[in-house]
Amino acid sequence: MDTIASLFSFITWPVSWVIVQFHSLYGAIFGDDTGWAWGLSIVSLVVLIRICLIPLFVKQIKSTRNMQVLQPKMKAIQERYKSDKQRQSEEMMKLYKETGTNPLSSCLPILAQSPFFFALYHVLSAIASGKTIGVIDQPLLDSARKAHIFGAPLAAKFMNSEAEVQALGASLTDVRVITAVMIVLMSASQFFTQRQLMTKNVDLTVKTPYMQQQKMLMYVFPLIFAGMGINFPVGVLVYWLTTNVWTMGQQMYVINQNPTPGSKAQDNYLGRLLKSVTAHGEVRGRTRRNTIKRIVSKGPDRNDIERKFITGLAKQGFAAQEDGTVIKSDTALAESEAATQRRQQPKRQTKAQRQTSAHAGAKETGSSDSGSKASLQKSDESQEAKPKPAGKPASGSSRQAKSGQGKGQQRPKHPSKK
Repeated sequence: MDTIASLFSFITWPVSWVIVQFHSLYGAIFGDDTGWAWGLSIVSLVVLIRICLIPLFVKQIKSTRNMQVLQPKMKAIQERYKSDKQRQSEEMMKLYKETGTNPLSSCLPILAQSPFFFALYHVLSAIASGKTIGVIDQPLLDSARKAHIFGAPLAAKFMNSEAEVQALGASLTDVRVITAVMIVLMSASQFFTQRQLMTKNVDLTVKTPYMQQQKMLMYVFPLIFAGMGINFPVGVLVYWLTTNVWTMGQQMYVINQNPTPGSKAQDNYLGRLLKSVTAHGEVRGRTRRNTIKRIVSKGPDRNDIERKFITGLAKQGFAAQEDGTVIKSDTALAESEAATQRRQQPKRQTKAQRQTSAHAGAKETGSSDSGSKASLQKSDESQEAKPKPAGKPASGSSRQAKSGQGKGQQRPKHPSKK
């Protein structure tokens, strides 16, 4: 690490100068030899660097989104020219040029911070060794060596021996406890930042190897920084923890205000935008108008979330315009209600479904007929089981009655035949 830091020794002078300027400001408030003065100087250095890197961060966000969108096309090129690596590379470069995507843009903020990071490491290592460096002269060196953050000197490391820690005026237990806590916080903030990106700001409709790669980095990066952190001075841990927190907050703001299309964050953002338009009857803010303008310009190419947003506006009686504004529209409301009614109408049954329902009806009819026959049989049996009343004619008369009923009305016989 010391060898790498020495490669960036050319930038140690401006880094040390910035720290000293902030130290003179905070020293007047908290005292020159306090850990607050030196610690806040390092934090302010981080904030200053990250403000200067905001344009690179914007390029990183755009490059990351473009890479997500291009993954299906890149996969198709790899499948098409898998036997011709040279043609595959040419088509990839052509795709990057047409879409204005630079694969290295996602690494620009980290690469731009690296010189300052190693320069700060070089400065703190010199302080731990008792050497002046850059604009830090002997009085400032003595003041920095006296500064402690919660009992841990700025130049102390987790792997320092007890003698080295005692030379800085601290105990080994305090140093290891403080550095361990800061390493855990540094790794946790790195993990949460990457997880926030993967769970909220990724188009869930596109499953590509890029997403699997990002998931792997989500777990690998915190472990790498945890392993490296045991060799970082406390001041460098303050620097890295501050830059992680800044990145997390900056990314959270971007996700909430300008989410990736098709992501969970876009669904939440458009839901908030719909509530705002419904409450105020207009679109407030240039950023929100630009969002609606982009959605309207997509036309039929909108994703499901954007179509749901346009439908939600129509249900509230609004129509989105090409300039990003909304107007009251009874036509949009009527079209929305008609579409809702069409969705609520029962679907036409297929031939198989109609045959199935016909068979079911036939079975029900058959069961009802059998039930009626059974009831008739029961009624006949009950009538036969009833006792015969007294005074009824005998069996012969009953037979005669039956025969008479069968032959109908009898004519009287002629007198000569008696």
